[in-house]
Amino acid sequence: MVQFYSKRGSNIMSEPERIRVGIAGVASYPGVQLVRLLLSHPQVELVYLGDRQHHGRRISELYPDLHGYFTNKLMTKLKPVEAELMGQACQFVFLAEAHGNAWTLAPVLLKSGCKVIDLSADYRFGKLDLYKAWYRDVLSSPRTDQTAMQQAVYGLPELYRDRLQISNLVGCPGCYPTAGLLAIAPLFKHGLVVPESTIIDAKCGLSEGGIQPKKRLLFAEADQSVAAYAVSRHRATPEIEQVCNELAGHHIAIQFVPHRVPTVRGLLTTVYATLRDPGLVRDDLLTIYQVFYRASKWVKVLPNGTYPQTKWTTGTNFCHIGIETDQRSGRVMVISALDNLLKGQAGQAIQCMNIMMGWDEMVGLPKMGLYP
Repeated sequence: MVQFYSKRGSNIMSEPERIRVGIAGVASYPGVQLVRLLLSHPQVELVYLGDRQHHGRRISELYPDLHGYFTNKLMTKLKPVEAELMGQACQFVFLAEAHGNAWTLAPVLLKSGCKVIDLSADYRFGKLDLYKAWYRDVLSSPRTDQTAMQQAVYGLPELYRDRLQISNLVGCPGCYPTAGLLAIAPLFKHGLVVPESTIIDAKCGLSEGGIQPKKRLLFAEADQSVAAYAVSRHRATPEIEQVCNELAGHHIAIQFVPHRVPTVRGLLTTVYATLRDPGLVRDDLLTIYQVFYRASKWVKVLPNGTYPQTKWTTGTNFCHIGIETDQRSGRVMVISALDNLLKGQAGQAIQCMNIMMGWDEMVGLPKMGLYP
C-alpha cells in the first residue's frame, strides 16, 4: 500500500497500489478501446502493449489521438505478443486478439500467475466440440486446452457476477449475445415465455465487423443501406443458446438475425417471444425486470412506454432496456440498446476486471453518453 498525508494534518491515508496490466491486440477496435479506458482507470498501470502485426511501431502512428500519452520509452512502441514476457511484466492481461489466438496464450499467462480476460470467442464456450463446430476455420493447429476452457467464466456480469469474483480466466461475450441475453434473461429465468418462440432481431453499426477490410463494410456498400447477413448461421447463435439453455434448464434453438446499419457504433436488439400467460401486461414485466436487475449498475430498465435508442448509450457502458406487450398476439417485445464497442466489448471486459479484483464495477468506465 502507498501511504501519504492528507492536507488537513497528519492523518495517514492509504492508496491501493495499481496493478500492472497488459493488452495483446491493441491495434484492434476492442484493443484501442481498452487503451483509452485503462489510461483513465485509477487502479491500473499499463505496462505492456502488444500486437502481432504492428509490433515495433509507435502506437501514435496507428492512433494519433494517443500522441503524448505514453512518454515511457518502453511503452511508445508496440511489442510482439509473447505470453512469457507478458506473464513476467503483468498481473492482469486482456487478450483482444483474433479468434483462435487466445487459447495459445492464456494457459501460459495463467501459469505465470496472471488473471486473463479474453475478448475473442476462444473461452466463451464450455465445450470444445461446440467451439470447433463454429470456429474450426480459425484454428491453425489442434486445440489442446480443454481444462482451461472448462475453468473459464462467461463474462456477462449481470448473470455471472458471483463466478467472476473467484475467476482467473474470463471469456467475454460478443456484443450481439450481450444485448440479446440481457433482454431475454428475466423472461427465461422466470419461465415467462415459450422459449422456442423466441426471435432476436439485431441491428449494429459497422464497427461490429472489426478493423480488417471486408467488402460489406466498405462505404460504397454500407452507406444508405440496411442489410441482414449470416442469417441462421451467425456465430453469436450458439453463444446465445448456451446461456439460454442454462436459464431455461433444457436445450433451446433460438432464431437470431443480425443486420448491419450505416453507423459507426451502436447496437439495437428487439426480442420477440410468446408469453405463457397472455394476461401479463407491460407494468407486470417492468416490475419483474426492475427486480431482476436491481443490483446491476450498468443496466437501466426504462420507464413505461419508453424505448431505447442507440444514441442514448453511445460512449457508455450502459445497456438500456424497454418493454412492451401485445395482448392481441400474446407476445412480449423487449428492446435493448448498447454501445457495441463498450458494453459489447472493451467496457464489459473492464467491468469484469473490476469485479475480479474486488473493486466497484463502475470504476474507470464512462457513465455519460456522447450526445448529440
